[in-house]
Amino acid sequence: MNFAIFIPIIAICCTAAIILAWMSNRHERAKWELLGKDRDQGGLEAENERLRATIERLENRMAVLERIATDPAERTAREIENLR
Repeated sequence: MNFAIFIPIIAICCTAAIILAWMSNRHERAKWELLGKDRDQGGLEAENERLRATIERLENRMAVLERIATDPAERTAREIENLR
């Protein structure tokens, strides 16, 4: 059997694979560049402010839970009754 015919076929397949990988890489790079340019600083600042507010709210809740856990039971019960 003559294997010489397979050499050009293999070369064509390898070339096609290299071209497809290069095109895919170029497309992905362009997509990430567009995503990077679309995010403005104002959006990041707004998100940071929202996250800071969430953290502050969670810290306040944790402080209340720590106070409940460390206070004597009768004082906590008295405060609960006063709230009713």
